[in-house]
Amino acid sequence: MIKRFFGMVFWTGLFVILSSSASHANTTLRVGYFPNITHAHALIAQNMASEGKGWYEKRLPNVKIQWQSFNAGPSAMEAMFARSLDLTYVGPSPALNAFIRSKNKGISVISGAVRGGAGLVVPQNSSLNKPQDFKGKKIATPQLGNTQDIACRHWLTQAGLHVTQTGGDVSVVPTRNPNMLPLFVTGEIDAAWTVEPWLSRLEMEGKGRLIYAEPAAESITTILVANSEFMQKSPDLMRQFYQAHAELTEWIKQNPKEAQRRVADELSKQTRRTFPIKLVEHAWPRLVFDNKITVDNFRFSLKAAQNAGFIKEKHDITHIVSVP
Repeated sequence: MIKRFFGMVFWTGLFVILSSSASHANTTLRVGYFPNITHAHALIAQNMASEGKGWYEKRLPNVKIQWQSFNAGPSAMEAMFARSLDLTYVGPSPALNAFIRSKNKGISVISGAVRGGAGLVVPQNSSLNKPQDFKGKKIATPQLGNTQDIACRHWLTQAGLHVTQTGGDVSVVPTRNPNMLPLFVTGEIDAAWTVEPWLSRLEMEGKGRLIYAEPAAESITTILVANSEFMQKSPDLMRQFYQAHAELTEWIKQNPKEAQRRVADELSKQTRRTFPIKLVEHAWPRLVFDNKITVDNFRFSLKAAQNAGFIKEKHDITHIVSVP
């Protein structure tokens, strides 16, 4: 009788394992990211996959990872609403806006990823140093309403400058990251508020000077967000991806040199130009890889978005974070 009982337990457990694996067979998981050093998790994972050593593929058997590249967060969030993404690496401001737009139902933040690595660069010979100096000037940001765009506007308004979405005392000009460098060099913009590797490119190639770095201890640059529909339909798969992401964060912290090499190699492939390892090494000390995330991290983002005029009403964001 006892043998029969343990035999039934064994076969039941085996059936559950096989059923779970079979349920993920031929599944495609669509994951968004930006080709930035601050999205190192996605770059490293793709680089490993190209060598047949896929980080996520190893941990999610029978699942195909389909990566989708975006210039900035608002575009990634639109893809979420269009149901063409299951998960994405993104900044906190677009995720917060998406959470509010969907009436607390569209997305859930499941993990932190990177802190720091964003800031404001001016030409080396520029006299611009403090917010008040930028009156009448042009500052480029990656996209209207993205994390750096809102951080820039908040920095200016906190200093008493009047900044609107399309004007005010300072012109904050949405500009794709790849277009910032030539505009910076020719003087068509006076400064740029962006993320790595564009900060380092503006410094090293554009002869720029970093005058303000968002503090890594407080500044959340990259988080991992899940589509709520995906979470409801595939909770096990979502948990597996979350666990793999957490393990990758630890691997990056333990293997900085290889992580840097893989980031440079993958950016070279994706941009179709040699991406200098020196650029990655220059940017790396500004980054903190950290999975921790709480709702308190988003209260600052909410205040900054309200000050910038992107969010006007009061909102309850208590449930924006849902760690598996």
